[in-house]
Amino acid sequence: MKAIVVTDRVAGTAGMKLVERPEPQAAINDVVVQVHASGFTWDELTWPPTWTDRLDRDRTPSIPGHELAGVVTALGYGTTGLSLGQRVFGLTDWTRDGTLAEYVAVEARNLAPLPGDVDFTVGASLPMPGLTAWQGLFEHGHLRAGQSVLAHGAAGVVGSMVTQLACEAGAYVIGTGRAADRQAVLDFGAQEFLELENNALEDVGPVDLVFDVFGGDICKRSTALVRAGGTLVTIAGPIESRPAGGLVVDFVVQSDRAQLGEIVQRVRDGRLRTNIGTIATFGDAVAAFNQTGRRKGKTIIRIHP
Repeated sequence: MKAIVVTDRVAGTAGMKLVERPEPQAAINDVVVQVHASGFTWDELTWPPTWTDRLDRDRTPSIPGHELAGVVTALGYGTTGLSLGQRVFGLTDWTRDGTLAEYVAVEARNLAPLPGDVDFTVGASLPMPGLTAWQGLFEHGHLRAGQSVLAHGAAGVVGSMVTQLACEAGAYVIGTGRAADRQAVLDFGAQEFLELENNALEDVGPVDLVFDVFGGDICKRSTALVRAGGTLVTIAGPIESRPAGGLVVDFVVQSDRAQLGEIVQRVRDGRLRTNIGTIATFGDAVAAFNQTGRRKGKTIIRIHP
């Protein structure tokens, strides 16, 4: 099969190559999926699991990509819940070869059925941002109707999901971003927009939940905005600051079949919009990853026409 591999951490996306690799085999509780579309997260080549396994051993050349939509072509021993020929989407394990390939072996529990009226491109754009937003808001942030949310990077891939899901849950959402992001953030449903370059973050009143995607100084300053009993959730790594009387939760997204089902149903109902930027063919994927300039939206590679 054809697959994109990486071998050099320093080279980053410039070191990606399209090569021939053996097709994967389905282990116990696995399925093999013919990948129709794959999502790519812009910074995943900086993640340690891209380069090493669970025992910290080098696993290059590795196949990146963790989001997929496709069709089940093989079932491993003991696999239940999915069937041959079924359309699926989901999130793969961090330390296994990923989805920038014609076929991928995935634990069946990490996949959910993809309804026939949802395009593979849309399906591949949902797992990482959708699950991240869902888990940060509801599992870790315990968001309830009537609460207030400060959504950082609200025009981004994750932030736009956070904004939409929080609004649907009945929260009052203040979205942040660059000046050029204002209309996009409001279109995603935020009631207010804060331009981070020219407005003081400290002017935001106390909020029940801060959803951070930036880390660093913005995350540190945001801890002061959490009201007593509130929560700051972040996907940008651990931080030392803590809100007075509140909590900080640093989490890593996990695949969840039931949550994927909730997310895709909202897409079908028109309650949730995807945030897709670049769509490229498999042959043009490496060039797409190395585009210069600011990336807007999710990068999706169409593997199987």
